[in-house]
Amino acid sequence: MPQGHPHALFIAARTYSSWSLRGWLMFETFGLPVKTHMVDLYGGNLAEELAGHGLAPARLVPVLRSPEGHVLGETLAMAEHLAGYFPEAGLWPADPGARMAARWLVSEMHAGFAALRSACPMQLLCQYQGFEASDTVAADLARLDQLFAYAETQRSAEGPWIFGDWSLADCFYAPVAMRIAGYGLTVSPRLAAYTRAMLAHPAIRRWRALALIETFAHDPYAMDLPRGPWPGPAPLPARAVSQGTPVNDACPFSGQPVTDLAEIDGTTVGFCNPTCRDKSVNDAEAWPSVMALIAR
Repeated sequence: MPQGHPHALFIAARTYSSWSLRGWLMFETFGLPVKTHMVDLYGGNLAEELAGHGLAPARLVPVLRSPEGHVLGETLAMAEHLAGYFPEAGLWPADPGARMAARWLVSEMHAGFAALRSACPMQLLCQYQGFEASDTVAADLARLDQLFAYAETQRSAEGPWIFGDWSLADCFYAPVAMRIAGYGLTVSPRLAAYTRAMLAHPAIRRWRALALIETFAHDPYAMDLPRGPWPGPAPLPARAVSQGTPVNDACPFSGQPVTDLAEIDGTTVGFCNPTCRDKSVNDAEAWPSVMALIAR
């Protein structure tokens, strides 16, 4: 693996940015070193902000800066770059047939499914109740099932993911699972099982735990429909507290002294700042270092 400074990944609005989720998953799920930076997706000057970070001519997120200083936009280009930069990480399936199919699926997702994207923007706040899929959205869902069925004929491993083992294909299709979940879309048993597996994935739970900390002036994709609870695994009971004796002296994330407290499943845990505390309150089971303290 190349040594030196890690890649820098610029993302925005975890609650809504499906493209940012794709880019982040490429690093997070393969254990690749990266420094993540947040930019403002809805401030009205995203291109200018990116230019201020030396990322021109990028105008959308995510954007990648390599350790050598090269700038790269577009998640499909990032996928190929990272597969070449970290050849031992196994980002694409090892089997040649599965690898070809994975590239096909990733390319089609990158360029297609406009009806599903438009009607069901990714949002991680709730599950809308009573959403009615149009014929074009239903056609996109049928195409998804067709592609997943084809992938099953090309895989050489068994498992819950598109090609059995996790691959770049799953990084690209994770936001689809979030759309299925967020709008309660009626899908095939194959896609329903994939969505359940994705909602339970530790990386997805970490992403959403961080997303729930975000605040926005308004919900850019609000719908006039009843809101039900998010359909992922229920988090442990937890809340921020101002008093108590924590079981730890150092933050489980940074190792810094404890300044903020949370009660998680009956255990008082200390953190070094409100962000560490709140992401743990949102979903403690997403963070192994937190669960190690609760399991004492």
